Formats: sequence, C-alpha cells, structure tokens
Amino acid sequence: MRHAITSNRIAAPVGPFSPAVRDGDLVVTSGCVGQDPATGKLVEGGVAAQTAQVFANLKAVLEAGGKTLANVTKVNVYLTDMHDFAAMNEVYAEQFEKPYPARTTVGVAGLPLGAAVEIELVAR
Repeated sequence: MRHAITSNRIAAPVGPFSPAVRDGDLVVTSGCVGQDPATGKLVEGGVAAQTAQVFANLKAVLEAGGKTLANVTKVNVYLTDMHDFAAMNEVYAEQFEKPYPARTTVGVAGLPLGAAVEIELVAR
C-alpha cells in the first residue's frame, strides 16, 4: 500500500505529485530541484549550489519517511548541461559513503523551473 511522504522543510510541489512515496520498506522520491523552501524559487549560484539544495531537500523528505542517505540504493541525476557534471559530482560525492548507491546521469533538454539539475532517489 502506497503512502505519500512530505515535509514542511521543502517547497510545496509544483504539480500533482507527492515528494516521496513509501511502499512497504521502500521509499521512492520524486525528482527534486534546488528550490529554496522559504521562497519556492531556485537557489542562485549555479549547478553546485542547486545540487547542494537538492540534497538538503531530499534529506528532509527521506527523514520524513524514516530514511537517510545511507539507505539510498539508486540515484537518477538529470543535467541540462553535461558540462556541469564535474561541479554536480563534487557536491554529490560529499553526500554518500562507500559502498555508493547505483547511479544514472542523463543529459536532458530542460527541467522544471529552469533548473540545471534534478535528482531522484530510491531508499530501502
């Protein structure tokens, strides 16, 4: 049975979706962009700043679902410019310890709110 997970520490969703869903012991997050929880706008400072905010937001949602980044098994990263990979990856590398979760990184034409990066997680 699915249960929606949300947190008052993130911006409200910009569409008809839950920030995360719990199904048994599995927590799956929606894609998350670098929205400032206070304003709902993207943080300034480029892909590194957006990636840091994405992880702050994802940590809040995971915590609301009883999980942490240590429970993450799969990560999907979407970048509007693959030239931003190194900057995103530097922030990403600070978030996890070995053994690292599986990850896919994809270049895309566009993201919500004009974001440079969007990340989604699966945690068990």
